[in-house]
Amino acid sequence: MNDAIVLDNFDLFFYLSYIKIEYFCVSLTIRTMQTTMKLYTVLFITFLLFPTLLKSQVSEEAQRLYNEGKYSQAKVLLEKDVEDNPSNTALQYLLGMTALRTGDVETAETSLSFAKKKRMNEATRYLGRLYAMQYKFDEAEKEFTAYQRAMRRNKEALAELEKEREYADRLQRLVSRTEDIQIIDSVVVRKDDFLNAYNLSSSGGSLEWTRDFFENYSGEDGVVYMNERKTKVYFSRYATDQGATLYSMEKLIDNFGNEKMLPSPITDNSEQAYPFFLSDGLTIYFASKGHESIGGYDLYASRYNLNSNTYLTPNQMNMPFNSPFNDYMMVIDEQKGVGWFASDRYQPEDKVCVYTFIPNQDVRLVQSEDVDTLAHRAKISKISDTWKPEMDYSTFLDRATTATQDKKVDSNDFVFIINDDLTYHQLSDFKSFSARELFLRAEEAKKELENIRVELNEKRKQYIESSSDNNSSLTMDVLKLEKRESELYDQWKTVKIMARNEEIKHMNVLK
Repeated sequence: MNDAIVLDNFDLFFYLSYIKIEYFCVSLTIRTMQTTMKLYTVLFITFLLFPTLLKSQVSEEAQRLYNEGKYSQAKVLLEKDVEDNPSNTALQYLLGMTALRTGDVETAETSLSFAKKKRMNEATRYLGRLYAMQYKFDEAEKEFTAYQRAMRRNKEALAELEKEREYADRLQRLVSRTEDIQIIDSVVVRKDDFLNAYNLSSSGGSLEWTRDFFENYSGEDGVVYMNERKTKVYFSRYATDQGATLYSMEKLIDNFGNEKMLPSPITDNSEQAYPFFLSDGLTIYFASKGHESIGGYDLYASRYNLNSNTYLTPNQMNMPFNSPFNDYMMVIDEQKGVGWFASDRYQPEDKVCVYTFIPNQDVRLVQSEDVDTLAHRAKISKISDTWKPEMDYSTFLDRATTATQDKKVDSNDFVFIINDDLTYHQLSDFKSFSARELFLRAEEAKKELENIRVELNEKRKQYIESSSDNNSSLTMDVLKLEKRESELYDQWKTVKIMARNEEIKHMNVLK
């Protein structure tokens, strides 16, 4: 009787082996059919739900690198392992996961699809995420539905699935708000040398590698932005638990100092890097892995509020500027009328694509109901899809690739009365660095005020000459410009007084 039971159990073992649980070793004495069935059930569920436990076929070094988040290094080892053993499900799954996390979508899809066919359910979930990251939302939902069906009794797995669906829904909403920008050029370059693709005019400031700006710099490399006047620099460095944070330093006598961390809400509990300021000295673009980023670094814009001495809540930029991959180093050259940003979407691990575009004065969205059109524009499948009919972009391309000469500064740049006995004409006349910075902000507000007034006069002229059908729209434009004109005028007057008072205060201290 006992022999018959043992024979039946081994028959059952070989019968269950078709499930593709590729390896495990069971050493025990089987007493009854009931206890054996319980054992197989436990083992089946364990290996089905926790494929990453299959470590005996994954090298310890690859598994360690993966667990530490060093996906690029782990991927190199796993690619060799899979080449030697392509039918190994555990290796294929882990390779697919590293490829997913490093942006290699082709390898990720191949390996995860293989693991999915071998009944590895987690591969199905991550395959759904991969499709969502490529804006293939119908395909993503098919994978999520299959995963939900397989894991219907696992509450934790279903909770994770809900997060995946929320992420896919968020991506879909962002795709529907893709910005209509004209991308006139793109170039793929090495990540460690991508600044050479930026040809910023002197009026926009300058970009420099952290390793070149700071002597004896030993941290992780980044980018330093210096303003046009060479009085201030912005950069990122690792100084907190969450990683890099943005800082500023001011020009003192012969070097930079007075280091300050950029305040909240720029700084949050995640990494910030790649800063750039417009010529107004108030508008900042930067990259962040926080602020509800949709993946890696996202691009954000904020503006310095002179009244509260802080920054406004950062605005996440639209697609195609952002993607589920790393997007960073937004630069806008107002003198040339062109901009650049970098992205590693769909690029090899050591490469990045730098896009050259024409900045919009106002945000304009792609007007289309076709989901495929929106997805292609969001992904930047072809830059020619962004071009306007019969538009000649050669002038913009020439500007983007041509170096500009530094502007010469007259000996008397301005007239700024400090008191009855003292009038300044050059920035070097200021004794207080803070007063000088306030004065420059006042001048920037004045410049913007002048531009607003020109635009306001043009709108008023259009209103007079237009038909009654267009009057309502022009009225709104005029009202907005008038409001902005009033704000800038008050800002200009207030900051100019602040600069004068700060300089007088500083001179009194020196007496």
